[in-house]
Amino acid sequence: MRGSVIRIMGKRCSTLRAMRSLPVVAVVCLLLVSFVVSGCKDSDPVGMGNVDASRTPTMLTRDVETLISDSGVTRFRIVTPIWYVYDEVDEPYWSFPEGLNLDKYDNFFRREATVEADSAVYFKNKQLWRLDGNVNITNVMNEKFLTNQLYWDQRQHKLYSDSFIHIERPDKVLEGYGFDSNEQLTRYTIRKVSGIFPAGAFRPGGRGAGATSDSEDSEPKDSDDDNPVQDNDSITKASTK
Repeated sequence: MRGSVIRIMGKRCSTLRAMRSLPVVAVVCLLLVSFVVSGCKDSDPVGMGNVDASRTPTMLTRDVETLISDSGVTRFRIVTPIWYVYDEVDEPYWSFPEGLNLDKYDNFFRREATVEADSAVYFKNKQLWRLDGNVNITNVMNEKFLTNQLYWDQRQHKLYSDSFIHIERPDKVLEGYGFDSNEQLTRYTIRKVSGIFPAGAFRPGGRGAGATSDSEDSEPKDSDDDNPVQDNDSITKASTK
């Protein structure tokens, strides 16, 4: 009987000691959990790295042919091999590094102009196009405008360039530096004219200084074109409509 009482009391003591040690175990577990959590917070997320928003597009599309509308009216048709969209930069923009073909339409979906460029950038907030490389634009009167760089401001409804400009009209060819025009390319000004040539005298591939006239094969010049225009003069073409 006494031995049984001693064994019972021994079990009670062991149980009491185990119960007393529970708070210590709980504290240790909490410390371990907090250490693991804090360690995860301090470490870098797995698979994440520093991303340069200026070099990483938010969208990339290949072999694009699409129509772009403004206020429910179709304004442009864009065809391009590749289209990058950068929306996470300070100045959001679209990039067309491998070329751009663009048709501009009026309110009645009639084509106003056709644009081709080796590359192009569109700044969304400014509504400004920058066309680079071999820029070739044709208006509704089939006049051709060739330059190395051209800006198209959709807010101001104008086109302009500080580069060399070559214009092929049915009656003559105009060349110079600096150019301003309305969006339809029906009213434009060459700021600094460098040459005026009869239309039949222009040889394809002879842009700039290489464009020469041939007196034997060309048509007679108008009296206004007999003498070269001075560099500090400008020429303005008004709409005939």
